Amino acid sequence: MTDAHKRLARLRRLEKVRDIARQTAAAEAAQAEGTLAQLQALTERTRRLAEDYATRRTATDGAALHQIGRFVSGLQTLSRTTQGDAERAHAIADAKQRHLAEAERRRAAIEERAALQERMIAKQAATPVLSARRAAGTELE
Repeated sequence: MTDAHKRLARLRRLEKVRDIARQTAAAEAAQAEGTLAQLQALTERTRRLAEDYATRRTATDGAALHQIGRFVSGLQTLSRTTQGDAERAHAIADAKQRHLAEAERRRAAIEERAALQERMIAKQAATPVLSARRAAGTELE
């Protein structure tokens, strides 16, 4: 096996490793996006629930009004906490997407290098075309 063939084999192995890294990054990015979507939905539901309870006017006495107020306050705190979690999840999802893009660039670069190496091997293996020899002398001979 020539050095060129060894280099090509190494590049192909590296391409497989980079492809596995890309697949892993894609799975992590998808998971981060799923977590983000869940947290955003939870934030919205909690916010709507807090708004709904805040507008209720069904308290029959001061104790019930106080209890509803504490419940709404707890929901609002939960909503703020969930919003913060969603913002952190958004940052994580963005980082995972950047990592995925970088993994794809690395894989594509190796693929490109391997294709170039294949072309170089094919070019070296091709038999050179011999040009027709010119006749020596002149037309009069």
